[in-house]
Amino acid sequence: MELKRVVITGMGALTPLGNTIDTYWDGLINGVSGAAPITMFDASKFKTKFACEVKNFDPIAFLDRKEARKVDRFAQFAIVASDQAMADAGLNKENTNPDRCGVVLGSGIGGLITFQNEVSDFAKGDGTPRFNPFFIPKMILDIAAGQISMRHNLRGPNFAAVSACASSTNAMIEAYNLLRLGKADIIVTGGSEAVISEAGVGGFNAMKAMSERNDDPATASRPYDKDRDGFVMGEGSGILIFEELEHAKARGAKIYCEVAGGGATADAYHLTAPHPEGLGAKNVMFAALDDAGMKPTDIDYINTHGTATPLGDIAEVKAIVDVFGEHSYNMNISATKSMTGHCLGAAGVLEAIACIKSVIHNIVPPTINHFTDDPDLDPKLNFTFNKAQERTVNVALSNTFGFGGHNACMIVKKYTA
Repeated sequence: MELKRVVITGMGALTPLGNTIDTYWDGLINGVSGAAPITMFDASKFKTKFACEVKNFDPIAFLDRKEARKVDRFAQFAIVASDQAMADAGLNKENTNPDRCGVVLGSGIGGLITFQNEVSDFAKGDGTPRFNPFFIPKMILDIAAGQISMRHNLRGPNFAAVSACASSTNAMIEAYNLLRLGKADIIVTGGSEAVISEAGVGGFNAMKAMSERNDDPATASRPYDKDRDGFVMGEGSGILIFEELEHAKARGAKIYCEVAGGGATADAYHLTAPHPEGLGAKNVMFAALDDAGMKPTDIDYINTHGTATPLGDIAEVKAIVDVFGEHSYNMNISATKSMTGHCLGAAGVLEAIACIKSVIHNIVPPTINHFTDDPDLDPKLNFTFNKAQERTVNVALSNTFGFGGHNACMIVKKYTA
């Protein structure tokens, strides 16, 4: 069968750099760090005392007070970002068939704050089981997709993708496949995460995965720097409207860019560490290129997973050089987690948005906080250190990798009729 083309017609975002697409993009291209001391809880006794929080977010500004209490922070983020994306795409009851519109979202952990609070309250009590009746529906990862479907009356395919930090990229790939197979006209897709809490920070600290640079949070996330010491936790949500091309054209939608392809693989190697030679990363980029019908030389920009962990950064760069060969030196590479922190299950979609905006505006956002070259990394590679760079970006590739060895990769390109 002939596969249908899929385009992106709407975007929404809540991020550590700003609570709209425009403020997020402005923060990226201006090299702004979203890291600051944690305000969500008292982190004074924790090894890491800072994070990239979403700032100035009041759910009551968007949701009825009673409804807001029934929804975990991660789902609140997703709902608000979906409102932005739906409005941006100009979608309404007159130009959509609800039975042909679905929601596919990703989250790595879901309602951890709700889970922590409910279990903590029980543990402090006398053993009598007094749980909030909304405990389970607030906590489960699929509830954000369910809430969005109810809010916008979308009755098509509806589910969540869960693959740790690759979750929202896997969600977008599933949305892309549903649309090109003709199973729907529109899919609201992306992801959301909000786990800046005692359990979230404490758990990652116990794994020794996060930076402990408490004296200077703004420069703590240092992908590809010799002195990187782990990731900075972030939170947020990105929502995209994926739409079948002919449906978008028929309703006169603006088209930001086209989804070109996606791939998914596994390292099958280690619980948390990447394959040392980047085997899974290499395979997933080859899979995405094959799906897109592209050659390595077609890629202009790679938004890397780039978490600023000592092993992960090296493995991903090895994979890039293996896949792209001499063309590696012609591309721009950047790690926007240097600014947003690692937004876990929402990372993939927020980085896909960076790729989309790069394709639209022909600007590559930087990898900030580079101070010292890593001798294990090829200095001829263009990591877009510290300052955005203008260049033609016809095609951009986004990598996301998750604990458990999950790898997902998506490619977007300029739309041509």
